[in-house]
Amino acid sequence: MNIKKLSFLLLAILTLRCLKPISAACHVDDEAGLLAFKSGITADPSNKLSSWKPGTDCCAWAGINCLNNNRVTSLRLGGQPDQPNTFLSGKISPSLSKLKFLDGIYLQNLNLSGPFPDLLFGLPNLLFVYIEHTRLSGRIPDKIGNLTQLFSLSFYYNLFTGPIPSSISKLTRLSQLNLGGNLLTGSIPYGIKNLNSLNLFNLERNGLSGLIPDFFSSFSELRILRLSRNKFSGKIPASISALAPKLAYLELGHNALTGQIPDFLGNFKALDTLDLSYNGFSGIVPQRFVNLTKIFNLDLSHNYLTDPFPQLKVKGIESLDLSYNSFHLNQIPKWVTSSPIIYSLKLAKCGIKLKLEDWKPAETYFYDFIDLSENEITGSPIGLLNKTDFLVGFSASGNKLKFNLESLRIVKTLKQLDLSRNLVFGKVPSGVSGLNRLNVSHNHLCGPIPATKFAASAFLGNDCLCGAPLAACQ
Repeated sequence: MNIKKLSFLLLAILTLRCLKPISAACHVDDEAGLLAFKSGITADPSNKLSSWKPGTDCCAWAGINCLNNNRVTSLRLGGQPDQPNTFLSGKISPSLSKLKFLDGIYLQNLNLSGPFPDLLFGLPNLLFVYIEHTRLSGRIPDKIGNLTQLFSLSFYYNLFTGPIPSSISKLTRLSQLNLGGNLLTGSIPYGIKNLNSLNLFNLERNGLSGLIPDFFSSFSELRILRLSRNKFSGKIPASISALAPKLAYLELGHNALTGQIPDFLGNFKALDTLDLSYNGFSGIVPQRFVNLTKIFNLDLSHNYLTDPFPQLKVKGIESLDLSYNSFHLNQIPKWVTSSPIIYSLKLAKCGIKLKLEDWKPAETYFYDFIDLSENEITGSPIGLLNKTDFLVGFSASGNKLKFNLESLRIVKTLKQLDLSRNLVFGKVPSGVSGLNRLNVSHNHLCGPIPATKFAASAFLGNDCLCGAPLAACQ
Protein backbone atom coordinates (compact mmCIF):
# COMPACT_ATOMS: atom_id res chain seq x y z
CA MET A 1 0.00 0.00 0.00
CA ASN A 2 1.52 3.33 -1.05
CA ILE A 3 1.76 6.36 1.18
CA LYS A 4 -1.13 8.20 -0.54
CA LYS A 5 -3.57 5.27 -0.03
CA LEU A 6 -2.46 4.82 3.58
CA SER A 7 -3.04 8.50 4.31
CA PHE A 8 -6.52 8.30 2.77
CA LEU A 9 -7.39 5.24 4.85
CA LEU A 10 -6.26 6.89 8.10
CA LEU A 11 -8.26 10.00 7.26
CA ALA A 12 -11.36 7.89 6.60
CA ILE A 13 -11.00 6.09 9.95
CA LEU A 14 -10.64 9.38 11.83
CA THR A 15 -13.64 10.82 10.01
CA LEU A 16 -15.79 7.82 10.93
CA ARG A 17 -14.75 8.13 14.57
CA CYS A 18 -15.70 11.80 14.60
CA LEU A 19 -19.08 11.01 13.06
CA LYS A 20 -19.82 8.22 15.55
CA PRO A 21 -22.72 9.21 17.88
CA ILE A 22 -21.61 10.32 21.34
CA SER A 23 -22.70 7.84 23.99
CA ALA A 24 -22.81 8.13 27.74
CA ALA A 25 -19.29 7.93 29.14
CA CYS A 26 -20.17 7.68 32.83
CA HIS A 27 -21.02 4.46 34.61
CA VAL A 28 -24.55 3.16 34.20
CA ASP A 29 -25.09 3.07 38.00
CA ASP A 30 -23.99 6.70 38.35
CA GLU A 31 -26.35 7.80 35.59
CA ALA A 32 -29.25 5.87 37.13
CA GLY A 33 -28.60 7.28 40.60
CA LEU A 34 -28.40 10.85 39.38
CA LEU A 35 -31.50 10.60 37.22
CA ALA A 36 -33.37 9.18 40.21
CA PHE A 37 -32.20 12.21 42.22
CA LYS A 38 -33.54 14.48 39.46
CA SER A 39 -36.89 12.66 39.53
CA GLY A 40 -37.20 13.54 43.24
CA ILE A 41 -36.91 17.25 42.44
CA THR A 42 -40.34 18.85 42.17
CA ALA A 43 -39.23 22.36 41.19
CA ASP A 44 -36.16 23.64 39.36
CA PRO A 45 -37.03 27.25 38.43
CA SER A 46 -33.52 28.13 37.27
CA ASN A 47 -33.07 24.90 35.24
CA LYS A 48 -30.02 23.76 37.17
CA LEU A 49 -30.60 20.19 36.06
CA SER A 50 -31.44 20.91 32.42
CA SER A 51 -28.21 19.21 31.30
CA TRP A 52 -29.11 16.01 33.14
CA LYS A 53 -30.43 14.00 30.17
CA PRO A 54 -30.45 10.21 29.70
CA GLY A 55 -27.88 8.91 27.26
CA THR A 56 -25.51 11.85 27.66
CA ASP A 57 -22.25 11.89 29.57
CA CYS A 58 -23.22 12.51 33.19
CA CYS A 59 -19.64 13.60 33.91
CA ALA A 60 -20.49 16.71 31.87
CA TRP A 61 -23.71 17.47 33.77
CA ALA A 62 -23.96 20.60 35.91
CA GLY A 63 -22.67 20.04 39.43
CA ILE A 64 -20.96 16.71 38.65
CA ASN A 65 -17.27 15.84 38.82
CA CYS A 66 -15.71 12.53 37.78
CA LEU A 67 -12.39 10.74 38.08
CA ASN A 68 -10.39 9.40 35.15
CA ASN A 69 -12.33 6.14 35.22
CA ASN A 70 -15.50 8.20 34.60
CA ARG A 71 -17.00 7.44 38.00
CA VAL A 72 -18.81 10.31 39.70
CA THR A 73 -16.83 11.59 42.69
CA SER A 74 -18.72 14.72 43.74
CA LEU A 75 -22.20 16.20 43.58
CA ARG A 76 -22.30 19.97 44.04
CA LEU A 77 -25.56 21.92 43.73
CA GLY A 78 -26.35 25.25 45.35
CA GLY A 79 -28.72 28.17 45.26
CA GLN A 80 -28.19 31.86 45.91
CA PRO A 81 -29.58 32.84 49.35
CA ASP A 82 -30.91 36.17 48.05
CA GLN A 83 -32.46 34.61 44.94
CA PRO A 84 -35.19 32.06 45.85
CA ASN A 85 -35.72 31.20 42.18
CA THR A 86 -32.33 29.43 42.24
CA PHE A 87 -33.49 26.89 44.82
CA LEU A 88 -34.28 23.30 43.96
CA SER A 89 -37.32 21.85 45.75
CA GLY A 90 -38.04 18.22 46.51
CA LYS A 91 -36.47 15.30 48.34
CA ILE A 92 -33.05 13.65 48.25
CA SER A 93 -33.44 10.32 46.45
CA PRO A 94 -31.96 7.28 48.24
CA SER A 95 -30.76 6.15 44.80
CA LEU A 96 -27.72 8.38 45.22
CA SER A 97 -26.27 5.39 47.08
CA LYS A 98 -25.60 3.91 43.61
CA LEU A 99 -22.72 6.38 43.25
CA LYS A 100 -20.19 4.12 44.97
CA PHE A 101 -17.19 6.35 44.17
CA LEU A 102 -18.80 9.50 45.55
CA ASP A 103 -16.46 11.23 48.02
CA GLY A 104 -18.26 14.58 48.39
CA ILE A 105 -21.88 15.74 48.63
CA TYR A 106 -22.41 19.51 48.58
CA LEU A 107 -26.10 20.53 48.62
CA GLN A 108 -26.41 24.10 49.83
CA ASN A 109 -29.17 26.72 49.91
CA LEU A 110 -31.80 24.39 48.48
CA ASN A 111 -35.40 23.75 49.45
CA LEU A 112 -34.89 20.01 50.06
CA SER A 113 -37.02 18.32 52.72
CA GLY A 114 -37.27 14.90 54.32
CA PRO A 115 -35.49 12.98 57.10
CA PHE A 116 -31.79 12.35 57.62
CA PRO A 117 -30.47 10.93 54.29
CA ASP A 118 -29.71 7.27 55.09
CA LEU A 119 -28.16 6.93 51.64
CA LEU A 120 -24.95 8.30 53.22
CA PHE A 121 -24.43 4.93 54.91
CA GLY A 122 -24.22 3.22 51.49
CA LEU A 123 -21.33 5.33 50.20
CA PRO A 124 -18.03 3.69 51.27
CA ASN A 125 -15.81 6.43 49.79
CA LEU A 126 -17.68 9.40 51.22
CA LEU A 127 -15.37 11.94 52.91
CA PHE A 128 -17.17 15.30 52.77
CA VAL A 129 -20.83 16.03 53.57
CA TYR A 130 -22.12 19.60 53.31
CA ILE A 131 -25.94 19.58 53.28
CA GLU A 132 -26.54 23.15 54.43
CA HIS A 133 -29.43 25.64 54.44
CA THR A 134 -31.95 22.98 53.45
CA ARG A 135 -35.05 21.70 55.28
CA LEU A 136 -34.09 18.22 56.47
CA SER A 137 -35.86 17.36 59.72
CA GLY A 138 -36.30 14.67 62.35
CA ARG A 139 -33.53 13.16 64.44
CA ILE A 140 -29.93 12.55 63.56
CA PRO A 141 -29.69 8.72 63.81
CA ASP A 142 -27.39 6.94 66.26
CA LYS A 143 -25.76 5.05 63.40
CA ILE A 144 -24.13 8.28 62.24
CA GLY A 145 -21.20 6.88 64.21
CA ASN A 146 -20.72 4.39 61.36
CA LEU A 147 -19.44 7.12 59.03
CA THR A 148 -15.96 6.82 60.47
CA GLN A 149 -14.26 7.72 57.18
CA LEU A 150 -15.64 11.30 57.13
CA PHE A 151 -13.36 14.34 57.19
CA SER A 152 -16.15 16.95 57.20
CA LEU A 153 -19.76 16.76 58.38
CA SER A 154 -22.01 19.81 58.06
CA PHE A 155 -25.78 19.98 58.42
CA TYR A 156 -25.66 23.72 59.02
CA TYR A 157 -29.12 25.31 59.08
CA ASN A 158 -31.59 22.47 58.80
CA LEU A 159 -34.49 21.48 61.07
CA PHE A 160 -33.02 18.53 62.96
CA THR A 161 -34.43 17.95 66.45
CA GLY A 162 -33.53 15.86 69.46
CA PRO A 163 -30.11 15.26 71.00
CA ILE A 164 -26.71 15.05 69.36
CA PRO A 165 -26.06 11.27 69.16
CA SER A 166 -23.22 10.19 71.44
CA SER A 167 -22.01 7.90 68.62
CA ILE A 168 -20.75 10.99 66.80
CA SER A 169 -17.69 10.64 69.03
CA LYS A 170 -16.58 7.74 66.75
CA LEU A 171 -15.94 10.10 63.84
CA THR A 172 -12.35 10.65 64.91
CA ARG A 173 -11.12 11.71 61.45
CA LEU A 174 -13.37 14.78 61.37
CA SER A 175 -11.70 18.14 60.86
CA GLN A 176 -15.05 19.97 60.70
CA LEU A 177 -18.24 19.31 62.66
CA ASN A 178 -20.99 21.82 61.95
CA LEU A 179 -24.48 21.24 63.34
CA GLY A 180 -25.29 24.91 63.86
CA GLY A 181 -28.67 26.40 63.00
CA ASN A 182 -30.88 23.44 63.88
CA LEU A 183 -33.33 22.65 66.71
CA LEU A 184 -31.09 20.29 68.67
CA THR A 185 -31.58 19.93 72.43
CA GLY A 186 -29.84 18.32 75.37
CA SER A 187 -26.18 18.57 76.27
CA ILE A 188 -22.96 18.24 74.29
CA PRO A 189 -21.85 14.57 74.37
CA TYR A 190 -18.63 14.33 76.36
CA GLY A 191 -17.25 11.79 73.88
CA ILE A 192 -16.75 14.59 71.35
CA LYS A 193 -13.43 15.10 73.12
CA ASN A 194 -12.20 12.19 70.96
CA LEU A 195 -12.45 14.33 67.82
CA ASN A 196 -8.99 15.73 68.33
CA SER A 197 -8.47 16.66 64.66
CA LEU A 198 -11.22 19.28 64.65
CA ASN A 199 -10.36 22.72 63.33
CA LEU A 200 -14.03 23.84 63.22
CA PHE A 201 -16.65 23.01 65.89
CA ASN A 202 -19.97 24.76 65.41
CA LEU A 203 -23.15 24.14 67.42
CA GLU A 204 -24.50 27.71 67.37
CA ARG A 205 -28.23 28.53 67.12
CA ASN A 206 -29.72 25.42 68.67
CA GLY A 207 -31.49 24.73 71.97
CA LEU A 208 -28.56 23.00 73.69
CA SER A 209 -28.22 23.37 77.44
CA GLY A 210 -26.17 22.39 80.47
CA LEU A 211 -22.51 23.13 81.09
CA ILE A 212 -20.03 23.53 78.27
CA PRO A 213 -17.88 20.38 78.70
CA ASP A 214 -14.38 20.90 80.06
CA PHE A 215 -12.73 18.81 77.34
CA PHE A 216 -11.00 21.28 75.04
CA SER A 217 -7.42 20.36 75.95
CA SER A 218 -7.60 17.61 73.31
CA PHE A 219 -8.41 20.03 70.45
CA SER A 220 -4.93 21.20 69.52
CA GLU A 221 -5.94 22.13 65.95
CA LEU A 222 -9.14 24.04 66.72
CA ARG A 223 -9.41 27.44 65.02
CA ILE A 224 -13.16 28.08 65.15
CA LEU A 225 -15.43 27.44 68.17
CA ARG A 226 -19.04 28.62 67.83
CA LEU A 227 -21.52 27.84 70.62
CA SER A 228 -23.57 31.06 70.52
CA ARG A 229 -27.36 31.27 70.85
CA ASN A 230 -28.01 28.21 72.97
CA LYS A 231 -28.90 27.81 76.65
CA PHE A 232 -25.51 26.93 78.09
CA SER A 233 -24.93 27.85 81.73
CA GLY A 234 -22.02 27.93 84.17
CA LYS A 235 -18.56 29.32 83.58
CA ILE A 236 -16.23 29.27 80.61
CA PRO A 237 -14.40 25.94 81.09
CA ALA A 238 -10.73 26.19 82.03
CA SER A 239 -9.63 23.78 79.28
CA ILE A 240 -10.49 26.40 76.65
CA SER A 241 -7.18 27.98 77.67
CA ALA A 242 -5.45 25.17 75.73
CA LEU A 243 -6.82 26.62 72.49
CA ALA A 244 -4.79 29.83 72.80
CA PRO A 245 -2.11 29.12 70.15
CA LYS A 246 -4.45 28.73 67.16
CA LEU A 247 -8.03 29.74 68.01
CA ALA A 248 -9.23 32.62 65.81
CA TYR A 249 -13.00 32.63 66.54
CA LEU A 250 -14.50 32.16 70.01
CA GLU A 251 -18.23 32.80 69.98
CA LEU A 252 -20.21 32.12 73.17
CA GLY A 253 -22.79 34.92 72.96
CA HIS A 254 -26.50 34.64 73.77
CA ASN A 255 -26.28 31.96 76.45
CA ALA A 256 -26.64 32.02 80.25
CA LEU A 257 -22.95 31.91 81.17
CA THR A 258 -21.83 33.54 84.41
CA GLY A 259 -18.72 34.36 86.43
CA GLN A 260 -15.81 36.52 85.45
CA ILE A 261 -14.18 36.65 82.04
CA PRO A 262 -11.12 34.45 82.59
CA ASP A 263 -7.67 36.00 82.46
CA PHE A 264 -6.44 33.28 80.11
CA LEU A 265 -8.38 34.79 77.22
CA GLY A 266 -5.66 37.44 77.16
CA ASN A 267 -3.31 34.72 75.84
CA PHE A 268 -5.27 34.19 72.63
CA LYS A 269 -2.96 36.18 70.40
CA ALA A 270 -4.40 34.71 67.18
CA LEU A 271 -7.94 35.75 68.10
CA ASP A 272 -9.88 37.53 65.36
CA THR A 273 -13.38 37.41 66.90
CA LEU A 274 -14.52 37.21 70.53
CA ASP A 275 -18.25 37.20 71.26
CA LEU A 276 -19.36 36.94 74.91
CA SER A 277 -22.50 39.09 74.49
CA TYR A 278 -25.87 38.52 76.15
CA ASN A 279 -24.65 36.48 79.09
CA GLY A 280 -24.29 37.12 82.81
CA PHE A 281 -20.58 37.90 83.03
CA SER A 282 -19.55 40.23 85.83
CA GLY A 283 -16.41 41.92 87.18
CA ILE A 284 -13.79 43.63 85.07
CA VAL A 285 -12.45 42.88 81.62
CA PRO A 286 -8.99 41.34 82.21
CA GLN A 287 -6.10 43.76 81.78
CA ARG A 288 -4.37 41.02 79.77
CA PHE A 289 -6.74 41.83 76.91
CA VAL A 290 -4.03 44.29 75.85
CA ASN A 291 -2.32 41.20 74.36
CA LEU A 292 -5.16 40.72 71.86
CA THR A 293 -3.39 42.74 69.21
CA LYS A 294 -4.99 40.88 66.27
CA ILE A 295 -8.60 41.10 67.39
CA PHE A 296 -10.95 42.63 64.82
CA ASN A 297 -14.40 41.85 66.26
CA LEU A 298 -15.13 42.23 69.97
CA ASP A 299 -18.62 41.94 71.45
CA LEU A 300 -19.03 42.08 75.23
CA SER A 301 -22.45 43.75 75.19
CA HIS A 302 -25.36 42.99 77.53
CA ASN A 303 -23.45 41.71 80.55
CA TYR A 304 -22.65 43.13 84.00
CA LEU A 305 -19.06 44.22 83.36
CA THR A 306 -17.55 47.15 85.24
CA ASP A 307 -14.68 49.65 84.97
CA PRO A 308 -11.89 49.94 84.14
CA PHE A 309 -11.78 48.85 80.51
CA PRO A 310 -8.22 48.14 79.29
CA GLN A 311 -6.60 50.29 76.61
CA LEU A 312 -6.23 47.81 73.77
CA LYS A 313 -3.24 47.88 71.42
CA VAL A 314 -4.95 46.87 68.21
CA LYS A 315 -3.81 48.15 64.82
CA GLY A 316 -7.43 48.36 63.74
CA ILE A 317 -10.80 47.18 65.00
CA GLU A 318 -13.59 46.24 62.58
CA SER A 319 -16.53 45.94 64.96
CA LEU A 320 -16.88 46.76 68.65
CA ASP A 321 -19.89 46.41 70.93
CA LEU A 322 -19.57 47.23 74.64
CA SER A 323 -23.19 48.32 75.06
CA TYR A 324 -25.30 47.85 78.17
CA ASN A 325 -22.75 47.01 80.82
CA SER A 326 -21.69 49.24 83.73
CA PHE A 327 -18.83 51.02 81.99
CA HIS A 328 -18.06 54.73 82.38
CA LEU A 329 -15.75 55.30 79.43
CA ASN A 330 -16.21 59.11 79.30
CA GLN A 331 -14.66 59.19 75.84
CA ILE A 332 -14.71 56.92 72.82
CA PRO A 333 -11.41 55.02 73.21
CA LYS A 334 -8.47 56.29 71.16
CA TRP A 335 -7.80 52.82 69.72
CA VAL A 336 -11.32 52.94 68.28
CA THR A 337 -11.05 56.50 66.96
CA SER A 338 -7.78 55.71 65.19
CA SER A 339 -9.00 52.52 63.49
CA PRO A 340 -8.87 52.82 59.67
CA ILE A 341 -11.14 49.79 59.08
CA ILE A 342 -14.00 50.06 61.58
CA TYR A 343 -17.50 49.47 60.22
CA SER A 344 -19.59 48.85 63.36
CA LEU A 345 -19.36 50.82 66.62
CA LYS A 346 -21.89 50.21 69.40
CA LEU A 347 -21.28 51.97 72.71
CA ALA A 348 -24.82 52.37 74.04
CA LYS A 349 -25.03 53.25 77.74
CA CYS A 350 -21.26 53.30 78.19
CA GLY A 351 -21.01 56.56 80.17
CA ILE A 352 -19.69 58.61 77.25
CA LYS A 353 -19.58 62.39 77.75
CA LEU A 354 -18.53 64.39 74.73
CA LYS A 355 -19.54 66.96 72.15
CA LEU A 356 -19.95 64.97 68.97
CA GLU A 357 -18.18 67.55 66.79
CA ASP A 358 -15.05 66.98 68.91
CA TRP A 359 -14.91 63.29 67.96
CA LYS A 360 -12.89 62.97 64.78
CA PRO A 361 -12.49 59.32 63.74
CA ALA A 362 -9.63 58.52 61.38
CA GLU A 363 -12.01 56.93 58.89
CA THR A 364 -15.76 57.23 58.36
CA TYR A 365 -16.04 55.69 54.89
CA PHE A 366 -16.62 52.10 56.03
CA TYR A 367 -19.15 52.70 58.80
CA ASP A 368 -22.26 50.52 58.58
CA PHE A 369 -23.64 50.82 62.11
CA ILE A 370 -23.17 53.39 64.87
CA ASP A 371 -25.04 53.14 68.19
CA LEU A 372 -24.30 55.80 70.81
CA SER A 373 -27.66 55.63 72.62
CA GLU A 374 -28.17 56.35 76.32
CA ASN A 375 -25.06 58.46 76.88
CA GLU A 376 -24.41 62.15 77.63
CA ILE A 377 -23.49 63.28 74.13
CA THR A 378 -24.18 66.81 72.93
CA GLY A 379 -23.75 68.66 69.66
CA SER A 380 -24.58 67.56 66.13
CA PRO A 381 -23.90 64.31 64.22
CA ILE A 382 -24.17 66.04 60.83
CA GLY A 383 -20.43 66.41 60.29
CA LEU A 384 -19.98 62.71 61.03
CA LEU A 385 -22.96 61.22 59.23
CA ASN A 386 -22.71 63.31 56.09
CA LYS A 387 -19.27 61.77 55.48
CA THR A 388 -20.55 58.19 55.55
CA ASP A 389 -21.56 56.72 52.20
CA PHE A 390 -22.64 53.24 53.28
CA LEU A 391 -24.29 53.80 56.66
CA VAL A 392 -27.05 51.27 57.39
CA GLY A 393 -28.02 52.21 60.92
CA PHE A 394 -27.51 55.14 63.31
CA SER A 395 -28.89 55.20 66.86
CA ALA A 396 -28.31 57.97 69.35
CA SER A 397 -31.49 57.99 71.44
CA GLY A 398 -31.43 59.39 74.95
CA ASN A 399 -28.70 61.99 74.47
CA LYS A 400 -28.73 65.80 74.07
CA LEU A 401 -28.05 66.11 70.36
CA LYS A 402 -29.18 69.43 68.91
CA PHE A 403 -29.33 69.96 65.14
CA ASN A 404 -31.66 70.55 62.21
CA LEU A 405 -32.90 67.19 60.94
CA GLU A 406 -33.35 68.60 57.44
CA SER A 407 -29.56 69.01 57.14
CA LEU A 408 -29.01 65.25 57.48
CA ARG A 409 -27.95 63.56 54.24
CA ILE A 410 -29.89 60.30 54.08
CA VAL A 411 -27.80 57.91 51.99
CA LYS A 412 -29.43 55.13 49.97
CA THR A 413 -28.06 52.42 52.24
CA LEU A 414 -29.59 53.89 55.43
CA LYS A 415 -32.32 51.62 56.82
CA GLN A 416 -32.47 52.40 60.56
CA LEU A 417 -32.48 55.80 62.26
CA ASP A 418 -33.23 56.38 65.95
CA LEU A 419 -32.85 59.95 67.25
CA SER A 420 -35.57 59.75 69.91
CA ARG A 421 -35.32 61.70 73.17
CA ASN A 422 -32.92 64.40 72.01
CA LEU A 423 -33.18 68.11 71.12
CA VAL A 424 -33.53 67.71 67.37
CA PHE A 425 -35.49 70.46 65.55
CA GLY A 426 -36.69 71.33 62.05
CA LYS A 427 -38.92 69.28 59.76
CA VAL A 428 -38.93 65.55 59.02
CA PRO A 429 -37.28 65.16 55.59
CA SER A 430 -39.02 63.13 52.90
CA GLY A 431 -35.95 60.90 52.60
CA VAL A 432 -36.98 58.96 55.72
CA SER A 433 -39.71 57.24 53.69
CA GLY A 434 -37.12 54.77 52.40
CA LEU A 435 -36.10 53.56 55.86
CA ASN A 436 -37.16 50.28 57.46
CA ARG A 437 -37.10 51.67 61.01
CA LEU A 438 -37.46 55.24 62.24
CA ASN A 439 -37.87 56.85 65.66
CA VAL A 440 -37.70 60.64 66.04
CA SER A 441 -40.11 60.85 68.98
CA HIS A 442 -39.66 63.28 71.89
CA ASN A 443 -37.71 66.01 70.12
CA HIS A 444 -38.61 69.54 68.91
CA LEU A 445 -39.65 68.75 65.35
CA CYS A 446 -42.41 70.67 63.63
CA GLY A 447 -44.40 70.70 60.41
CA PRO A 448 -46.15 68.11 58.23
CA ILE A 449 -44.92 64.52 58.29
CA PRO A 450 -44.03 63.18 54.82
CA ALA A 451 -45.81 60.05 53.60
CA THR A 452 -44.26 57.09 55.48
CA LYS A 453 -45.21 53.61 56.68
CA PHE A 454 -44.31 54.26 60.33
CA ALA A 455 -46.64 54.17 63.34
CA ALA A 456 -47.52 57.22 65.41
CA SER A 457 -45.05 56.11 68.10
CA ALA A 458 -42.20 57.11 65.77
CA PHE A 459 -43.30 60.78 65.91
CA LEU A 460 -44.94 61.33 69.32
CA GLY A 461 -43.75 63.97 71.80
CA ASN A 462 -42.61 66.64 69.35
CA ASP A 463 -43.52 70.34 69.31
CA CYS A 464 -45.86 70.56 66.36
CA LEU A 465 -45.65 67.62 63.96
CA CYS A 466 -48.89 66.97 62.09
CA GLY A 467 -50.37 64.77 59.42
CA ALA A 468 -50.74 60.99 59.24
CA PRO A 469 -50.16 59.02 61.39
CA LEU A 470 -50.70 61.97 63.81
CA ALA A 471 -53.55 64.45 63.76
CA ALA A 472 -54.21 66.35 60.56
CA CYS A 473 -52.43 69.63 59.99
CA GLN A 474 -54.53 72.76 60.58
